[in-house]
Amino acid sequence: MIEDGDLLVEIHIPLVVDPNVPDDEEQFPWIEDITEYLLDLDEGDEAAMYDDGEEFGDVYVFTINAADEQTLLNIANRIANRSGVPTGVFAMVTSVEADSYGEGRKVEIS
Repeated sequence: MIEDGDLLVEIHIPLVVDPNVPDDEEQFPWIEDITEYLLDLDEGDEAAMYDDGEEFGDVYVFTINAADEQTLLNIANRIANRSGVPTGVFAMVTSVEADSYGEGRKVEIS
C-alpha cells in the first residue's frame, strides 16, 4: 500500500484533435483549461498539481497528489467530464517514487 504522502494519481487524456477546432487555433484547448483548474485546486488546498503536464506517447498526462486516493480519483473524474476533454481518460494510481508514467494500478475514468 502506498502511503498518503507518496500517493500520486496520473490523469491520462488521449491527444485526440477535435474536428470542430479550426486548424489555426490551439488543437488541445483543454490542456490550458485543466492546468488552470488544477492550479485553482492547489490554491484551495484540495489537492496539488505534482508537476507540469506533458505529452507521453498518444496521451497528455497530468499528475496530482497531496490528498487521499478517493479525492484524487474524484478530481480525475471531474477533469474527464470537463467541456472539450476527449473520452478515453484513465488514471494511474501510483507513487511519487515511480520511475515513469504508467506504473501502478489503472482506473478507467471515461
